[in-house]
Amino acid sequence: MPGVISRLYRGDIDIDFVGKRRTWYGLSAFLMTVSILGLLLHGLNLGVEFRGGSVFDFARTPGSSIEQVRQTVAEAGHNQVIVQQAGPNWRVTTESLKAEEVTKIQQAVAQKYGVPESQVSSQVIGATWGGEVSQKAWIGLAVFMIAIMLYLSVAFEWRMALAAVVALVHDLVITAGVYAWSDFEVTPATMLGFLTILGYSLYDAVVVFDMIKEVTGKLGTGAKMTYTQAANNALSHTLIRSLNTSLVAILPVAAILFIGTTLLGAGTLKDLSLALFVGMVVGTYSSLCVATPILVTLKEREPKWQALAKRVHAKEVSTAKAARTVKEPVSAGSQGTTPADDKRKKR
Repeated sequence: MPGVISRLYRGDIDIDFVGKRRTWYGLSAFLMTVSILGLLLHGLNLGVEFRGGSVFDFARTPGSSIEQVRQTVAEAGHNQVIVQQAGPNWRVTTESLKAEEVTKIQQAVAQKYGVPESQVSSQVIGATWGGEVSQKAWIGLAVFMIAIMLYLSVAFEWRMALAAVVALVHDLVITAGVYAWSDFEVTPATMLGFLTILGYSLYDAVVVFDMIKEVTGKLGTGAKMTYTQAANNALSHTLIRSLNTSLVAILPVAAILFIGTTLLGAGTLKDLSLALFVGMVVGTYSSLCVATPILVTLKEREPKWQALAKRVHAKEVSTAKAARTVKEPVSAGSQGTTPADDKRKKR
């Protein structure tokens, strides 16, 4: 195993990513189907910032639990109660309440858990604010996609731009599907995480495309490899860089997600870190196994590369025939003869 890793780091191992494109397409189609089903059947768990409601915060007392807090608020006459740990406090979310209803819950909590009523903070959030955030996020996403298409079309070509955008949509859908199935709350912090993973995923794809452009730019009419083989070779040479970059970025995010939210109960960090963690993992996969195979599929349709592929194939067939001719065994009549046998034949 260590030998394989060292060879991988030296670039001595070529992995046929492009040749297995059907496998990657099938895997991505499966993941996207599951994600879309999650969004349609289960939906996203929108935070209070998007759906509107009332939020209460108060200190956690020894012996109190999520079920106890939920029951206390429910007994005050409210059924839509969500209780979460927010650091050293309890965070309780309900539907939008009137002033007298807010006071009633504050009194119930203060009496049950011995917390001063003045320290049971409350705020009422309208759904209008969440709608504005969503609208601005969609506008930002649309502007980002258009800018990326223009930039990649100028810096590289439109096929690379299309492949990169397909990979970005792929990453967003799968990340949203994880939120749908896991029932993680979608907050403004989550929206920031979604926009952040777009840039990360794009960075990986641009690094790979730049290497592909450099390698395939040297292919002439007498080239010994096809566009597909050259692209796969470029992908293998950028593999370690992509994996190292992803690992360095994912480790601190994983620490925030699994340690910070579990031990510290940081709700906002959880909302942000899950989007970053899933997006980075899926983004690394898509840059290697989605964006590049799509680019190669598009490029293979160009007459220039089709002609090159035919010439390379013809050379490979010719070389194989020549090799078989050289290795053909001598005829059966001449096998096993010795000088003594030859003398007997002459007699």
